Parts: sequence; structure tokens; C-alpha cells
Amino acid sequence: MSPIEAALAALDLETKVSLLAGQDVWSLPAVPHIGLGSLVMSDGPIGVRGTDWTPDDPAIVLPSPTALAATWDPELARRVGRLLAQEARRKGVHVLLAPTVNLHRTPLGGRHFECYSEDPLLTAQIGVGYVTGVQDGGVSATVKHFVANDSETARFVLDAAVDDRTLRELYLAPFEAVVGAGVWAVMSAYNGVNGHTMSENGLLQNGLLKDEWGFDGVVVSDWTAAKTTAGTALGGLDIAMPGPGNPYGAKLVEAVRAGEVPESVVDEMVRRVLRLASRVGLLDGVDPVVSELPARIDGDALAKEVAERSFVLLRNDGTLPLASPTVAVIGMAAEQARILGGGSVHVFPPHVVSPLDGLRDRGVELVYEPGVDPWTKLPAASGPEWTDPETGEAGLRMVFRDAQGGELGRTLLAEAQTGWIGRMPVEMDSSLLDTVEVTALFRPLVFGEHRFGVAGIGDFVLTVDGEVLFDDKQVAYDDDPAAGILLHPETQVTAEVNGPVLVSLHHRVWVRPGLGTVVGLTLGHAEPGPTDDELIDRAVAAAASAQVAVVVVATTEEVESEGFDRRSLALPGRQDDMVAAVAAVNPRTVVVVNAGSPVEMPWLDDVAAVLLTWFPGQEAGAALAAVLFGDAEPAGRLPTTWPARKDDAPVLDVDPVDGVLTYREGLFIGYRAWQGRQVRPAFWFGHGLGYTTWSYESVGITADSTVTVRLCNTGTRPGREVVQVYLVPQTPLPDRPTRWLAGFASVSADAGETVTATVALLRRAVQGWDDGAWRTLTGTYVVEIGHDYGDTRLTAELEVT
Repeated sequence: MSPIEAALAALDLETKVSLLAGQDVWSLPAVPHIGLGSLVMSDGPIGVRGTDWTPDDPAIVLPSPTALAATWDPELARRVGRLLAQEARRKGVHVLLAPTVNLHRTPLGGRHFECYSEDPLLTAQIGVGYVTGVQDGGVSATVKHFVANDSETARFVLDAAVDDRTLRELYLAPFEAVVGAGVWAVMSAYNGVNGHTMSENGLLQNGLLKDEWGFDGVVVSDWTAAKTTAGTALGGLDIAMPGPGNPYGAKLVEAVRAGEVPESVVDEMVRRVLRLASRVGLLDGVDPVVSELPARIDGDALAKEVAERSFVLLRNDGTLPLASPTVAVIGMAAEQARILGGGSVHVFPPHVVSPLDGLRDRGVELVYEPGVDPWTKLPAASGPEWTDPETGEAGLRMVFRDAQGGELGRTLLAEAQTGWIGRMPVEMDSSLLDTVEVTALFRPLVFGEHRFGVAGIGDFVLTVDGEVLFDDKQVAYDDDPAAGILLHPETQVTAEVNGPVLVSLHHRVWVRPGLGTVVGLTLGHAEPGPTDDELIDRAVAAAASAQVAVVVVATTEEVESEGFDRRSLALPGRQDDMVAAVAAVNPRTVVVVNAGSPVEMPWLDDVAAVLLTWFPGQEAGAALAAVLFGDAEPAGRLPTTWPARKDDAPVLDVDPVDGVLTYREGLFIGYRAWQGRQVRPAFWFGHGLGYTTWSYESVGITADSTVTVRLCNTGTRPGREVVQVYLVPQTPLPDRPTRWLAGFASVSADAGETVTATVALLRRAVQGWDDGAWRTLTGTYVVEIGHDYGDTRLTAELEVT
């Protein structure tokens, strides 16, 4: 009998069932008598947060998943995975809840930044590299969200109606590749697919994932997604998170004893949990899969490298790279970089190098103007002007109290923003927690009318200098944990402040079923300041007196985040007005776009250069300075087609009708949907300029469908090129795209050097799902090799039989 079977045989029903649900928000219980340790999970596509949502336990923050995909480099993704495994082990985490391989079905998708690409092949190869790297480090990756979780609107209840061909060829394809690469865990999505909620979807979780694909790992729910007991257990969901109090536990024991769920089903679920535990070294008597860890990785250095490699130079009239000009740096995002997306990806970095920091560190002669504010919500109160009224220490005092007003604990906040779930920053029984109060003595630097903001869910009372300015209840946007915990509604009030005042925010905590006690609030503050027009005038004056203007524009978590979909692709606030005004006075205006997804750029033709930096992680400014001044080449390529205007995008449907979101576009998303349209995108899939030029010289195809491409760096600088291979059926195939990505490879070369790129075409590139099976699409294909989807350099023929 194997150690796993022996361990299983030693468990009674109650203990077996206990292993199928969280003992808390992030872990499964230990079972000492069989030598089983507690399995700990953590969010972490771009950094391992761990079990505490607090800046006291920082983690390296890498660029966004969209940025990683923009590198078009699976080996770099593997190194990223190894770094994250290193971070996970440091924090005692065994299961990383990443990567996300849902597709960019529409640019309006709220988690677009957390996904890789609109193309299933690019998504699959980056995902495989990432997963392999994480598991190289002895930590389980968890590919998510299975499946068709490609938008956020009503994600808890919507049913995605997707035909079999589209589901197989697009949305399931990255999952199939990652499962084939040996991933140890899969996360089930919130939504339903074709009439079956994914947590209970036996057709996909049992029939496809486990039986057809042979997946031997665990299927874990998204947090609070599991709603039923028998249906969920029979539908293939192995672990329901979080706990306690979810549909498993005592309810599952009762269902087994009532004959609703066979105990053999429970045994198989537990067997998978034990197998996962053994793989990560938590089961005595079983050697972990990884006994020798990869060499240690310098996280700061890798974060900077990924950022540099991901930056996409969309436009350049020769202004970049810069020499040593005087620079006007403009934009609040230059000083307050948005380094990551909003929602469950949030991680606290050990430090952040802002764009302004990065340029200052180079010793560049510069002047900075913040320009207009892209945020509608107020920043959290922070800074030396806020002090504990009792001790005088810098910070804001938070006191935790029970229902009788008794103090349970206190802490000092560096900024008045919290996001704690279940576990508080001080030792206490959180089930007793009833209210919290943030209090500080505020000594203003500027007198006049100050703005204060109350953001959070539940009952709040805001008092400034003894006057109650807000006393009301704020409610969540909907029943979404991310929206309720992270995307707080905000109320703003004003007060005349002409000297030191005592500020207090009292809050009755929110208890979220399945998650427990939640303390999520922000006390916002803004001092009196100039109008937007005055700020733009200052930016224009600075730009007019400099040789180069670098304008950093950004989205915010208010418009691009988990929990909701976008309604516009416009930059928030008056940033477009600011860019246009600056470009009018300085022809050498470089716009840095700090966004995770496409944005409209109405000023595109009026600026010298546009550099897309995504959400670039903690080393944002260091990477930006290196790229702007040519120490590093912007080597990224777009992983998604970029529309000029929102209304040009072929797929904009994110709103379910009567609970159903119909993928009526079928196979035609991304560049596939732009094919043959009169309206062209601003930039095609795969686009990206570098600091050199390339000549594509020849192409050959071997008998095993390997494409070899010779190309020469014809510029004056070393560079990197991503060679993209597309297939075009000579005779168009009915109801199918006319052209699709079939492979890619990157090469690097010095100036004048000739190199060869080798691209192996997978058989699946010429197969389609038809009548319940994969079938080869035989015939003659034109093989098109290019710099991007819209820029073909060489062609060849391929006969598929």
C-alpha cells in the first residue's frame, strides 16, 4: 500500500471531510497522526502576499501578467515562477493561486491586466513557463479561473453560453496546455458555463479535466464560490475555500451518511489533497517532488528586468532613446506610480521606485509638475502631520473594541487604509470584534477647506474637531467579495481647518459570510489646492522650458480592477487634456502609459513617442529610466490588439442578459475579429518598436513543420526581435478566422549580426474541434512570418495532410 493510500485508510469520515475545506481563510488543517502538515495557500500572480493582508509582511512585486505576456518569453516566465516559489517558501506558502489564463475577450474586461493575452497560444506558452517555474521551486501553482471567467460583471451568477468549438479552441486551450505541463492545482471559476455553475460542473471538472485530460491534482473553489454540498462534491470540486462554514464540513458528512454522496467520492477528493500535500513535502513518508531547489534569484533585479523587457514602444519619431536633455516630468503617476492592479492581486512591496525617483537617480536635470489628479477617491491620510493624540508618535491610532466597548487591542497605522480579513494585525479573538476607531491629531501644512473621505462598507461616524461630518451606512456595490472588501464606496466631506484638529473615524466592522470579520476602510484626506486648469497651466509652463517633456499618464483602481468591468477606455480625469496641452508647446513630448489594458490616446499623432509600461512592479522607475536613456531596449510586443477608440473594438459585450452572457462572436476575438474590418486598430497584436531595425532575409520549413527564419540586425544598436509565425489557409475555412498565430520565437543580435530563429509548429495549430473531436484541417497553408500581425516580412507554403 502506498503512503497516500495508507494515510487515507487511517482517516475516519469526519477527518477526511475536514481536509476538503479551509480551516480558515487560507489553509487546510493538519492531521498529526498521519504525519500531514497544514497546507497554506496565497494569492500571488505578481507577488506572494501570504496569509496576512498587511504591509508588515511585504513581498517582491513584479510587473502585471499582461506585462509578462508582452515579453513573449516563456523562459523569462519560468524564472518569474521560480522567484515566486522562492517567495512562497519564505512565507510558508505551499500553494500559489496563480496564474490566470483567461483570455482578453474584450478590452473592457476588469481583470484584463491579470490575464496574459487575447491569443490562446501565447497565453498557453507564458502560462506553461510560469507554472513550470513555480513548481520547479517545490510550490504548487494553481491555474485559474476554470473556465470562461473573462469578464467581471455579475461574475458570481452569470452563465457563459459558449459553443463547443469556441470553448475548446480558445478558452480551454491554455488550461489544456498547462494541465499537460503538469500543474498540481486548478481553481474553479465563479461563473457558470452552458447552464452549469463551474463549482458543480461535472461535465468540465470530471469529464474533461480529470478524465479526458488526466488531471491528477486538486480542484479548489474560488473564494466563497461553492454554494451546495452534494452538487459541488459530485461536480468535481475537491476543496471548498475559505472556511470554516462552507458547504463541506459537517454538511458533507451528513450528505455521505444520507447516501447523497458516496464515500468513495470523498475518498478520491481526499486522495488528491494528500497527493498535493506529498508533492510539496507535507506528508511524512513521501519525498517531495523537488528535493534540490533552484539557485536563489535576486528579486529586485528580476523585477527590473521583466519590466524593461515588457515595455512596448508604440510610437517613436527618433526622440527615444534620450541623450542628456533637460526634462519636464509631468503627471501624478510619475510620483505615485501604479505598480499593480486592483483586487486580489494586491501585494505590499518592500519599496517602490517611482518614475520620478528613477529619473532623479540618473542625475537628470529635471523639473516636476504633478498635473491633474486621475483619482476621484482621496488618498489615505498619511504623513508626519498625522500623529497619535496620546503618544505623539507619527501615525494614526487604531483601537479595536468588542460589543461592550472593551478594548481588544490597538495598532499604529502609517496610512489610514486597511484590508484585513479574519486575522487582525494584533492578537485578538476577531469573532469578538465589533468596532474599530481611527484617531489622530492632524496638524495641517496648509490652512483652508480640507476634504476628508470615508471609504468602506458598513456604519461610519467621521468627526473633525468635535463636529460630526458623516454618520451613515455605506453598502457594497454588490455581493462580490472583491467589490465589497477592496473597492469601497466613498463619501467625501469638507471642513475648514485652520490649526491642529482631532480627527476620528468610528466603524462597526463588517462580517462577510464565508470570510468572517472584515476590517476594510480608508480615511481619505486632501488639502486645499489649485484647480485642474491651474495644474495644466503649470505643466505647460514646465514643458515649454524643457528640451523634453515626459508625461506619465495612468489608469486607477477605480476604473481598472477586479470586481467590475470597464465602461470606458478613456484615461480617467483630465489627463488627455493635459497631454494635448503639453504636446502643443513641446514637440519632443514622450508619453508613458501606466495602464494594464488598452486606453484611448486621442493625442497619439501629436506626440513624439509613446511607451507602454503596463503595471510595472516595484522597480518601475529604475526600468523606465534605463529604457528612456537607452541602457535597455523596450523589448515588449503587444499581447492584445489595441483599438483607437472603445467603440471600434469588435467585442464589447460584458453584460449578461437574463443571467446569460452569450459569446456570440464565437472564435472571432482579438485580432481574429479585426480581420477584414474597414476600421483598423491603433496597433496590431504583436506590435512593438525597438531601438534598432531588422531585415528578414529567408525562411525555410522542414519536414517536421519547423520554421527557420534568418534575419539581420540592420541598425546601429544591439536589439531583440520577436519573430511571429501566422498560418493562412490558401482556401478559406468556413466559419473560421482567415489567419492565426501558430508559433513565435525571440532572437537577440548585435548591430550587423545575422541570426536564425527556429519556430516549431504544433500539430494543434492546424486542428479544429468539430463534431466532438479534434480534426486536422488539411490543405495548403501560407506561412506568414512577420514583425507583428499587420507587418508580414516573409512567406512560405506548408502542405498539411
